[in-house]
Amino acid sequence: MSTLATSANGKLGRLVTADGPVDGSSWRPLYRIGAVAAIAVVALIPVQAAVFIAWPTPSTVDTVFSLFTGSALAGLLAFDLLLMVSWILSAAMFLGLYAALRHERGALIAVAVLAELVALAVYFSSNTAFSLLGLSQQHAIATTDAQRSLLLSAGQAMLALYTGTGFVVSYLLSGVAALLAAVAMLRSSVFGRTTAYVGVAYALLQFLPPTAGAAGMAASLVSLLPMVAWLILIARALMRAAAGGR
Repeated sequence: MSTLATSANGKLGRLVTADGPVDGSSWRPLYRIGAVAAIAVVALIPVQAAVFIAWPTPSTVDTVFSLFTGSALAGLLAFDLLLMVSWILSAAMFLGLYAALRHERGALIAVAVLAELVALAVYFSSNTAFSLLGLSQQHAIATTDAQRSLLLSAGQAMLALYTGTGFVVSYLLSGVAALLAAVAMLRSSVFGRTTAYVGVAYALLQFLPPTAGAAGMAASLVSLLPMVAWLILIARALMRAAAGGR
């Protein structure tokens, strides 16, 4: 069984285990990385909204290819380049959560991290932004109608994959990860119950993906409110943990 030894001023010092003392300060970089990642995700939200307004995702292959041909960056932004960055940052935040919850709810937060990493892998495997970029470049230099027709068909397949099962699975798995992490926070000394309940509210809204019609789109928009609050609360708690050397 592990015991915690405290320093003279009452701050957490070193963790003593059956294998000997372990310096809790070695986890501080993960706390800070997780906190910074959480704030970065929040900061990207208005940027993503502005990008969506400037470059809404095209619905036909012709317009997709025209967008990429006009500007590769605009095409990648329209097909969730910033969301890819947010996914990576979210994974970094979950590693910070693992560091903070590893003693009290180790098994539960480990499953949450695993679910988030699997969601990340599924999302990247289903996002076809760079495939569409390559196809648009080939379409631009195609010399025959047969080549252009073949490339348009391939583009249509990539467009269908972009909003298909992979995206839905990744979205739902991310909701599962958030729910498990929020439940793990309920009995944690690092995160308060408010943080946990806000996380549960956000996670439950994640179970209705934006591809599920008007209701799904509404749920995804509403979920931004608890998500932003949750991320800010997480960042604050992780920075406190880093300062305390937990």
